[in-house]
Amino acid sequence: MSDATTMVRRNFRHTLRNPGAMVMTIALPVVLLLLFVGVFGGALTAGLGPAAAGRGYIDYLVAGILLMTVGYGATTTAMAVNRDMTTGVIARFRTMAISRASVLTGHVVGSTVRTLVSAVLVVAVAVLLGFRPDGDPLRWLGAFGILALLTLALTWLGVAVGLAARTAEGTAPFTFAVQLLPFLSSAFVSPDAMSGAVRWFAAHEPFTPVIDALRGLLLGTPVEGHGLVAVGWCVGLALVGYFWARALFRRDPR
Repeated sequence: MSDATTMVRRNFRHTLRNPGAMVMTIALPVVLLLLFVGVFGGALTAGLGPAAAGRGYIDYLVAGILLMTVGYGATTTAMAVNRDMTTGVIARFRTMAISRASVLTGHVVGSTVRTLVSAVLVVAVAVLLGFRPDGDPLRWLGAFGILALLTLALTWLGVAVGLAARTAEGTAPFTFAVQLLPFLSSAFVSPDAMSGAVRWFAAHEPFTPVIDALRGLLLGTPVEGHGLVAVGWCVGLALVGYFWARALFRRDPR
C-alpha cells in the first residue's frame, strides 16, 4: 500500500505538470457538451423522436458525454504508461525493491480519480445548461457505480495498450477506437434514427448499453436490461485489460 500510494502521488504530480493531459481529460468533454448543446442541439433533437420523451436534448446528451470523458481519460493513461515504458522508467522500477503491482496501480488509481472528478465537472456544467435529472439517490449511486466500473475497464485497457505499444504513436488505434465508437452509439442520437448496418452496429456495440443504462438511471426512466448488459461489458473489458496488462508487465524488458 505504501508503494502504491507513492505511485499515485507521482501520477498526480505528473498530471499537474502536464496541462495537455488536464485539458484532454477535464476541459475537452465540457467543450463537447457546449458544442453539441449550443450548435447541434436544435437539429439533433428532431431526430430523437420517442427517445427524447419530451425532454431537451441536453438530458439525452449527458450520458454520452460522460462516456466520452472516461474514454479521453483512458487514452491519456495509455500515453502516460507508454512514456514510462519507452523512456526506461518502468525498467528502472523493475530493479527497485518495490511492489511491481504498485507501478500499474498508481496509473490506474490516478486515472480513475482524475476521470471521475472530470465527470462531476461535466454534470455540474450540464446542470447549469439546463440538465434536469430525475433519478433518486439509489439511481445516482447506480449510475456512479457503472461509471466507475467503466473507468476501471477502459483504464486497464489503456494501461495494457501503453505497455504493448512500441512508441507513443502505437497507442493511436486505441485512441481512435474510444473516440470514434461513441459517435456510432446511442450517445448523440437514437440508433433507430440510423440506417442499415450502422443501426445494427450502434445497437450491439459495447458503449450503447452503458450509455442507455446511465441515461435511464440519471433521468429516472426504465433501464430494462441495459444495466446488466452494461455491467457485463464493463467487467469483461476490465478483466481483459487487467490480465493483458499484468502479462505484459511481467515479461522481460524490451
